[in-house]
Amino acid sequence: MILIADSGATKTDWLLVNNTNNTFITTAGINAYYMSSEAIISMLHNELMPSISAEAVSSIYYYGAGCSTEAKCTKISDLLNELFPNASIEVNHDMLAAARSLCDSKPGIACILGTGSNSCVYDGHKITRQMVSLGYFFGDEGSGTHLGKLLITDYLRGEMPDHISDKLTDEFNLSLELVLDNIYNKPSPNRFLASFAPFIQQNSKDKYIRQLITKSFSEFLKMGVMKFSGFEKFEVSFVGSIAFHFKEILIEVASEKKININRIQKSVIEGLMEYHKEQSK
Repeated sequence: MILIADSGATKTDWLLVNNTNNTFITTAGINAYYMSSEAIISMLHNELMPSISAEAVSSIYYYGAGCSTEAKCTKISDLLNELFPNASIEVNHDMLAAARSLCDSKPGIACILGTGSNSCVYDGHKITRQMVSLGYFFGDEGSGTHLGKLLITDYLRGEMPDHISDKLTDEFNLSLELVLDNIYNKPSPNRFLASFAPFIQQNSKDKYIRQLITKSFSEFLKMGVMKFSGFEKFEVSFVGSIAFHFKEILIEVASEKKININRIQKSVIEGLMEYHKEQSK
């Protein structure tokens, strides 16, 4: 059996592929940069292993947030090897997962807009150029984290309409102390910021909120697509919950910038299944 994993900061989608049926499993997100080995192993034991027979897994293709260096890929590979001793294991960055799922074996620009954001130029086989991803502190434009950051910054500074501010107060009981505690003292501040994305979606027809979304997407397209020389020659595809749920606004902003969008997908996992099935023939 083949096990494919697409892991972001918020959740991990696992797909167990065998000859008779496929099994989808969702666990908490894994980020090789921000999570300790102990925390990752504990989560996998509790959320993944009860649903899988480890001995039956022959190959694992893991694509994960934070797996952008050899050291971080080795960290994840070693942990998976503890749990699946009989499996060959391949660990790659989640950007390659997006490229393979969105473009298959064709050239294009692949973009991730989920909890975080990233993009690359793909030649049909490998990534040839990639956006400099600076994480949620300095980057992640267009992502759920960035949308949440823009929203909460305006809220704390009193720079949003009263009716939106009142809704936030009522729904989340926000205060400066609560926000700073979640950002600076608690784990996964990016997830805290991204947790406001559903609120933004629910109020996306509001003029202020729509402008906020437009600003975030515009900044991403400038940094994540238009920075690539010759971007006009490529079809641009997107994957991730933010791209999927806000696709109407994303298409509108991209059109204004003469960017040709090919596909928008919520998840990469099914595209990866087709890719790896084709590659195994």
